[in-house]
Order: sequence, then structure tokens, then C-alpha cells
Amino acid sequence: MLNLERLRTLDALARHGSVSGAAEGLHVTTSAVSQQMAKLEREVGQRLLAKNGRGVRLTDAGRLLADHAARILSQVALAQSDIEAQRGEVVGEILLSAFPTAARGLLPEALRTLRADHPDLRVRTREWEPEAGIRGVIRGDMDLAVVLDWSNKRLPVPGGLARAHLLDDVPDIAMPAGHPLAERAEVDLEEFADDEWVSWPEGEFCHDWLMFTLRSKGFEPRIAHLVGEHHTQLALIAAGMGVCVTPRLGRGPVPDGVRLVPVRQRMRRHVHAVWRADADRRPSIRAALAALGAAADRATGEMPS
Repeated sequence: MLNLERLRTLDALARHGSVSGAAEGLHVTTSAVSQQMAKLEREVGQRLLAKNGRGVRLTDAGRLLADHAARILSQVALAQSDIEAQRGEVVGEILLSAFPTAARGLLPEALRTLRADHPDLRVRTREWEPEAGIRGVIRGDMDLAVVLDWSNKRLPVPGGLARAHLLDDVPDIAMPAGHPLAERAEVDLEEFADDEWVSWPEGEFCHDWLMFTLRSKGFEPRIAHLVGEHHTQLALIAAGMGVCVTPRLGRGPVPDGVRLVPVRQRMRRHVHAVWRADADRRPSIRAALAALGAAADRATGEMPS
């Protein structure tokens, strides 16, 4: 009979594409992955891995068995969800990820609620960008991820995942207090065509969104500074280093010397939670969604209008 843990190792190899990636995803050593695969090869009587340069690749038999392993593990997860749902207890462990402003603006309140209402549930969190969070849920490294997209640039959610809307976030334009538009009630993005911009790092979803949005307004933005942390972005604005888009969720105190002005044509970030559909009935997932929803309602009520 095939060993479930060895099938899990094969599935991780297929999903991550390397022994080191599988080891990281399974939270074991690379040696443990190699040992499990050697045992699985002896069980099936065929080579499942072949050398590929410095790495390895799945053989035809390996890919065939990996496809079966993915379906078996999905069915096991579904069975676990049904058993937990029948028992109805919120226990065990759940792994959550959230992008930075949600990690700051939603997770503390949600975790406080979960600890108070479900003391036997262990929650572990990671701060991950939206794309990494979705990949983590697909791979099984995360149970639930808080992600975002924009009203004019959606983040694809692959099949097999479920999604729940948490809140809409309306960002502002941050500029130095001495900027010619600092006292305006509203601004248009086109009015900043000659300004330098502070942006999220290249390759991140929000950087791609910013470039797409500003170019759609008819100008090529001059990106002077690439910074991932919003408080650092605002510190650069306070120093007169340009302008930036700054979300309201998780914003916290704004430095002296910075003015925030809404955009006339409102930009919106849509914040969602995503999880594997085959885990939909797990009480821990339901409890986490409820806690995140309550935290989102509170955060929405505390945002400046």
C-alpha cells in the first residue's frame, strides 16, 4: 500500500519543482525529502526522479503518480474537512498569510478575536504579498490568505480556490505639505505627470497596478524611489522626495509635513480572503473568516471618510 506521507512528499516535489522547495514547503530537511522519495521508488518499483543538471525532474512514472497523489491528498483534505465539520469544534492549527497593510490593519484584531473565542485553535501567520499568498494556499503551505486587487486591475484567482470579500480600501495621494496641490479637496492623477513618484518595488502586483494606471492617464511616470513599506514611503514624501498612492487600511499616523488628498475618480483596493474550496467546511476556516470579517468591519468604520 502506498504511504500517504511519501505521496505528500512527491506532491510537494511536483508543485515546488525542486527538492529544496519541497523541503521548505513541508518544513523538513532536503535529506528527509530524498529519503522519502527513495522509499517511494522502492514501493512502486520504478524510478520517479531523474537528474536534471544540478536538480531533479519527475520521470513519466513520477508525473503519473504525482497526478494521482494530488487527487488523493485533495480527497484526504476533503475528508478532514467533513470530519471537523461534523465534530464542530474549532481546534488544531490554521496558517494565515496577509499582505503588509492587511497584516497591520486586520490581523491583530482578528487574532485577538480568535484567541478569545477559540482558545484551542493555534494560529500561525506570515506577511506575504498577494501572489505569494495565493501560491501558498494552492501548495497547501497556507490555509487562508488575505489578498488584494484593484478595481481596474484584478488579481486572477485559480480554480479550486474559494474567495470572500472583506472590504474596499480607498487610497489617497500623499504629497509634501508645500506641494501646489496640497490644499485641494480632490485631485486628478494627470496633475502629477511632472512629479517624481515613490512606488512599491518592481515585480509586485501594486507596482504593476501603479504603472498601468498612470500610463492609462496619458503619461509615463517618473519612478524615483522603490520602497515596500508604506511608512517608509510616507517618510520619503515628508522629506519632499515625490508623491505616492497611500492606502487607508493599516495606515497609522501620518508624518508631519505630509498631506493626503483623495483622487476625484476614486481608486479602490478590493481586499479578499482566499482558501482551498476542499477545505470550505473546516470550522477553523469558518472561524477565521468570521474574525477577519469582523476586523474588516471595524477597520472600515475607523477609516477616514
